[in-house]
Amino acid sequence: MKDRVFIFDTTLRDGEQVPGCQLNTKEKVEVAKGLEELGVDVIEAGFPVSSPGDFNSVVEIAKAVSEPTVCALSRAIPMDINLAAQALKQAKRGRIHTGIGSSDIHIEHKLKSTREKVLEQAVAAVKYARKFVEDVEFYAEDAGRADVHYLTQMVEAVIAAGATVVNIPDTTGYTLPWQFGAKIKHLMDNVQNVDKAIISVHCHNDLGLATANSVAGIQNGARQVEVTLNGIGERAGNTSLEEVAMILKSHQDLEVDTNIDTTRIYPMSRLVSRLMKMPVQPNKAIVGKNAFAHSSGIHQDGFLKHRENYEIIDPKDVGADGSSIVLTARSGRAALRHRLENLGYLFDKSDLEPIYMRFLEMADEKKQIEDEDLLSLITQEEVAE
Repeated sequence: MKDRVFIFDTTLRDGEQVPGCQLNTKEKVEVAKGLEELGVDVIEAGFPVSSPGDFNSVVEIAKAVSEPTVCALSRAIPMDINLAAQALKQAKRGRIHTGIGSSDIHIEHKLKSTREKVLEQAVAAVKYARKFVEDVEFYAEDAGRADVHYLTQMVEAVIAAGATVVNIPDTTGYTLPWQFGAKIKHLMDNVQNVDKAIISVHCHNDLGLATANSVAGIQNGARQVEVTLNGIGERAGNTSLEEVAMILKSHQDLEVDTNIDTTRIYPMSRLVSRLMKMPVQPNKAIVGKNAFAHSSGIHQDGFLKHRENYEIIDPKDVGADGSSIVLTARSGRAALRHRLENLGYLFDKSDLEPIYMRFLEMADEKKQIEDEDLLSLITQEEVAE
């Protein structure tokens, strides 16, 4: 039987920290309902202490969804925890996500504190949060750069204090996959009470390694992964939900599974993109407009012979309309014949050749050829005859 990996979606908290992409409460509720249909296990609804609007959004999301756990972020201070607990009062499943820095850089330069005092504050915050909810997640901020022995001590202490989930974030996106995987393995092997909690990973994409680091964490024992749709988030973004979901679905040898209905991925990607007015880059894995587009003649010919020659994912599996053959100057005869057949024109090899030559001339000028261009080309050929 496969292990379950829980999907913690932070599109509405970390994802919404993208400058200029803030959502109002109504829009956040719309996204949250979509996330529920998608099958995410946890929705991080916001950071209640940050603004009255964020507080209200957490309240409304807690009322709007029933299946996912609704999570509210807080710092490791009573005021934050109080407001988080208040915002979650109507949640059917509520979780407080509290935490503090764990790297010496954060302890010295951000918190102006010591390892000992930070550890005490971490334990106190978890104990305090447990007074309000049974489900408390602790984040050890900047764990990617933290001393592994101190991090081990911190994780063990917060689990003993009542944390049900411990989040190991690569906050700055600094670590390499083998390093991050080794850190998770060290925790799994050395935290004495690690079986009493779920280890979570929360990776940022500053070096383009967020998804790779998250998968390395899962391979080494993490069973919750924190993600955003379209990989949006602070700075270069977060681990992408769609990438993790499809990696785990494609690689059955990892022997883990999620509750994600992958056919809902593409529609949710477009919803978030539209509401946040943040276009998805065309070459974005899984959800970019070119993710299932083929323009090279060699690729097009191979794809038309057998889809799996050049596609490891069926577009229908992620809710996309289907693959596309894009006609450019790099396209070959097979792609042109295929597109013409779709338009109702059948040509043998000898008849196709002059059309193909004209097509290449047009493609060099127009960059990309659409159906109306092909119809014009055929009309010109018929007139020439």
